[in-house]
Amino acid sequence: MAENPTIRELSHEDRSFDPPGEFAAQANATAKLYDQADADRLGFWADQAQRISWDTAFDDVLDWSDAPFAKWFTGGKLNAAYNCVDRHVEAGMGDRVAYYFEGEGGDTRTITYHDLLREVSKAANALIELGVKTGDRVAIYMPMLPETVFAMLACARIGAPHTVIFGGFSDKAIADRVRDCGVEVVITSDGGYRRGKTNALKATVDKALEDIPEVHTVLVVKRTGQEIDWHNDRDQWWHDVVDKQSETHEPEFFDAEHPLYIMYSSGTTGKPKGIMHTTGGYMVGVAYTHWAVFDIKPETDIYWTAADIGWVTGHSYIVYGPLANATTSVLYEGTPDTPHRGRWWEIVQKYGVTILYCAPTSIRTFMRWGRDIPAEYDLSSLRLLGSVGEPINPEAWMWYREHIGQNTCPIVDTWWQTENGHILISALPGVTATKPGAAMRALPGITADIYDEAGNSVEPGNGGYLVITEPWPGMLRTLWGDEERYKNTYWSQYPGVYFAGDGAKYDQDGDIWVLGRVDDVLNVSGHRMSTAEIESALVAHAMVAEAAVVGAQDETTGQAIEAFVILRESAKEHNHVVGMLRDHVRAAIGPIATPRSITVVSDLPKTRSGKIMRRLLKDLAEDREIGDTTTLADASVMDTIQQQVRAARGS
Repeated sequence: MAENPTIRELSHEDRSFDPPGEFAAQANATAKLYDQADADRLGFWADQAQRISWDTAFDDVLDWSDAPFAKWFTGGKLNAAYNCVDRHVEAGMGDRVAYYFEGEGGDTRTITYHDLLREVSKAANALIELGVKTGDRVAIYMPMLPETVFAMLACARIGAPHTVIFGGFSDKAIADRVRDCGVEVVITSDGGYRRGKTNALKATVDKALEDIPEVHTVLVVKRTGQEIDWHNDRDQWWHDVVDKQSETHEPEFFDAEHPLYIMYSSGTTGKPKGIMHTTGGYMVGVAYTHWAVFDIKPETDIYWTAADIGWVTGHSYIVYGPLANATTSVLYEGTPDTPHRGRWWEIVQKYGVTILYCAPTSIRTFMRWGRDIPAEYDLSSLRLLGSVGEPINPEAWMWYREHIGQNTCPIVDTWWQTENGHILISALPGVTATKPGAAMRALPGITADIYDEAGNSVEPGNGGYLVITEPWPGMLRTLWGDEERYKNTYWSQYPGVYFAGDGAKYDQDGDIWVLGRVDDVLNVSGHRMSTAEIESALVAHAMVAEAAVVGAQDETTGQAIEAFVILRESAKEHNHVVGMLRDHVRAAIGPIATPRSITVVSDLPKTRSGKIMRRLLKDLAEDREIGDTTTLADASVMDTIQQQVRAARGS
């Protein structure tokens, strides 16, 4: 056992915000939900299952007899697409808007639930014509387009599990996933728009499939009109195949445990993990959490998850959760700075967005650009803000609250992962007080804890490993084709308990703070510290917009702290900025957390989803060859950072 089996708590947060009285008075969720779930957890989930429509009622809520392989709502039959579309049209809501689509260049489409039913039915009929059968896997490699949603729901409608591949991935990433999944049909587009330029997608698919003859059909959506290569024996235009189909399709109802989709996540061995989610439990989980965490009022809210459908956030909170709740959503194709840095706030103002859900990296980017930009727009329609993807720094949380939420919007900082399917830890906005940077507590029906290395619950004020001690409906069922890897990856550290690699701490009130991946925990002179807290201390300085901290080998301390910071645009270059920031961290946390070096950089290595790839910075800090950069939004950023590091070191 390690000398210190828990992660040391470095920072303390005294600020707390109660739910606004007016918000609490109308909130969907009340404190009674916690009491109901604590009294009868499975009964609670049986109640939540009534949020969706079942063609055949389920017999049992949970079968955990073959742990860790769960079966939820056994005996029940349903169809995910029917739950997202048909039943709302049948209930007279066909004219309600499902999506306001906003293209990067300003082109728009308004899609009602009636439109959605028509297009999904046509796409389902097209897939059947192309030979797709129940159980076949279909790969989708698309921009943020309505057709991406149509394709996903068409697959769900006919019982063909989809695997959506993020549109920024390389041909090798596509090939790995297509092979592992046994895909025979791929849906893509000629290209997409990104920062005013066309991004070739069909060409990337062509290269990926060079040695995969098993793929017999590539269905291509025309988006940009750019020149593409064409394989007459394989490629077909979406408009040629889909537009001629019947506008009606009778959905089939599938067992609750029928696979809905497979989403690939990077693995430490290099082989991506095919995370499989099934239909019944996932639909219950996303419908419930979308209703409770976002306090959704489908008749009046305009909801915007500013993520990509290629990630699990997009699956759960752009497609399946919002549509299950008959919500009106914004679907945006582009980036926050195209054609200008006020693009997001222009969209909020244009559509009267009431709920915004985005990643901390976006918030920190807006901080760097300055508060004057959102101040130019009317954001008064917003009533709730959300955060997802990684721990949010307290100062970024406060900036979000003040400059986007006008100090009136509750903020839900949500914790969950690709494997989880839906939110597991979050404040309930009308019930719990919120703290800047804290995930707060497990949602009603979820049992979370923080363990030390021996599997004991840690006391308030201590950190350790974030675990889920009981199964939950939206959980992954296995890794596609690799049950042993599933067991070893998630269930081996603590028998019968789920652990996926994140560290966390309880504060003195018993609220949960997520500290990021345990791989990002530093061991400095025997003190185990989270990089997230050191980053938060740096971002709390008025000059700093973003920070990334990694550990580098050190002969004396074991590991030394290396920090990379981006200054706010309003910050003046200062000859003594590094010394000032060192002193700031020392004062905020203590001498043990003082960085060995702080390098001012113009950017950080990020994926297209906005996550900072700290392993590349660690390579740089330890003078190693820089690892794989193919998933970066801009691979050239590492060259720039290397030059800035050399300049800072005077070499």
